[in-house]
Amino acid sequence: MNGCRSDGFKAGTFGIVLRFASFATYRESALVLKPFTSPGPMVNPSILPSSAVAPQQAIKHTLSVLVEDEAGVLSRIAGLFARRGFNIESLAVGPAETSGISRITMVVPGDDAVIEQLTKQLYKLINVLKVNDVTDTPCVERELMLLKVNATSTSRSEIIEFAQIFRARVVDVSEDSLTLEVVGDPGKMVAIVQVLNRFGIREIARTGKISLPRESGVNTEYLKSLERKFQ
Repeated sequence: MNGCRSDGFKAGTFGIVLRFASFATYRESALVLKPFTSPGPMVNPSILPSSAVAPQQAIKHTLSVLVEDEAGVLSRIAGLFARRGFNIESLAVGPAETSGISRITMVVPGDDAVIEQLTKQLYKLINVLKVNDVTDTPCVERELMLLKVNATSTSRSEIIEFAQIFRARVVDVSEDSLTLEVVGDPGKMVAIVQVLNRFGIREIARTGKISLPRESGVNTEYLKSLERKFQ
């Protein structure tokens, strides 16, 4: 009985091994002849890492911040920017319409997410009362610049003509230079610097941009773009 069981067991085992080998051979040949190609996993773009998503273009945002006029407010704001790694392109501070309140106008480059985070961080400071992003709001924007340019006897009259075109004033004269006072929007500052650069600019001092919303709601920059478009 044991021998018969042993032979039967061996025969059955051999049959199982033979069938398994045949199945493996067929499977191998099937894999060779018809390879399986996976379409790949479907990826949700919202879970991609930040490096795989195209970054949003950074633009210059204008922030108008009302703060209590107390010692150390500006240093705390500057410390916040330094800790968070934010960059300030320009900053202007002065008294606001209410006594004891100052208005800080700052230009900060960054995308919408960065500006939103910055605004939340500013509100955490005790002396900050209000933060407005007036980048897309129709505003009156002005900046003051003092510009000292080389001026010889032959180029002096030409420089003064350029100054009159930009409505700049001559505030100081020397034998070899002219100092101009320019008031206007930031684009005007860039334009006059480009024009006078060929004469040789010695020094520039700028106050930084200040801005107030237009009560009329008229966007002059949009009107200028339309005018240029239909010219």
